[in-house]
Amino acid sequence: MGRKRKGRDISGWLVVDKPAGITSTAVVNKVRWAFDAKKAGHAGTLDPEATGVLAVALGEATKTVPFVTDAMKAYSFTIRLGLATNTDDAEGEVIGQSDLRPDDDAIKAALGQFVGDIMQVPPQFSAVKVDGQRAYKKAREGEEMALAARPLWVEELVLVDRPDADQVVLEMTCGKGGYVRAIARDLGEALGCKAHVKSLRRIWSGPFQAEDGVTLEQVDAMAKTPDLDAFLRPLEIGLDDLPEVRCLAESVARLRNGNPATVIATNVEFGEEVWASYDGKAIAVGTYRGGELQPSRIFNT
Repeated sequence: MGRKRKGRDISGWLVVDKPAGITSTAVVNKVRWAFDAKKAGHAGTLDPEATGVLAVALGEATKTVPFVTDAMKAYSFTIRLGLATNTDDAEGEVIGQSDLRPDDDAIKAALGQFVGDIMQVPPQFSAVKVDGQRAYKKAREGEEMALAARPLWVEELVLVDRPDADQVVLEMTCGKGGYVRAIARDLGEALGCKAHVKSLRRIWSGPFQAEDGVTLEQVDAMAKTPDLDAFLRPLEIGLDDLPEVRCLAESVARLRNGNPATVIATNVEFGEEVWASYDGKAIAVGTYRGGELQPSRIFNT
């Protein structure tokens, strides 16, 4: 028998406004400690120097992480023109320079090629796997890799500010798997001037907004008190992008045992992925089969 995890059976989402200089994993560990939670995870890594929304899931909410990870996200970021780095951000070594500084019209014109369905090559220093190893580990050893391009949906990419000739502030809304550093790198190449990300902030991620986030200082100050619990948001928020169907009282036990059960649905298509609720609480996620739900993910709430 496996060792029983210590901690509280607590479930929900905490939106953290992540500061620069700390990894996403370290934030999750801090939140888990502060809630004395048995289980925690996050919906989408932020680079250590990036700030903004880091949505941390506790307990049963970790089962909804994939749905938030798949949701649209928005970023505000500053690009430094004239310098390319090996990490595509300000932490790396300079590997290319240019004296060219495109004007605003040239930048706006170039942004169009990065909107819609695009193919994006991840940065050399990224978490994608190459031969079973993370790319950043190979990159740290000096190995240069030919990483495969990946599809990305970019809803919007706009210029919002130009503080000076060297800096451009952009905002981007995109789907899952996007690398802002790659956008900066590729834009610099398209403009012929080289570029990297100087600073990055995730404004929102799915249903979560940076302005609603708590700071790590607040997490520390309220750790292991009811005050912190008050900031916890229901796990059901992580299911916002899925249609909701409602369970009958007699369906709850069947679904929790992994069996198909009758549900009440409106405007839901046969074969669609949905979540089922009873008295406002999530019972299961599964496939709608015309009046029945075939559960694939069960919540012990």
